[in-house]
Amino acid sequence: MRKRRALVLTSESAGHPFRRSLPPHVLVMPKHDAPAKSDDQDWKLFGLSFAAFFTAFYSFIA
Repeated sequence: MRKRRALVLTSESAGHPFRRSLPPHVLVMPKHDAPAKSDDQDWKLFGLSFAAFFTAFYSFIA
């Protein structure tokens, strides 16, 4: 049994030597058909952080 290899072992579009050594199927970017779901996780984290900082700061002053 012989191994089948690609005729071109390097990808010229990859700039870094490590990326050139990877097989071509690794460098293919996945297609995203649906847009990312918009969620308010960032706003929730901001609000929680603001409330925690305000509570800590206010408790040091009082």
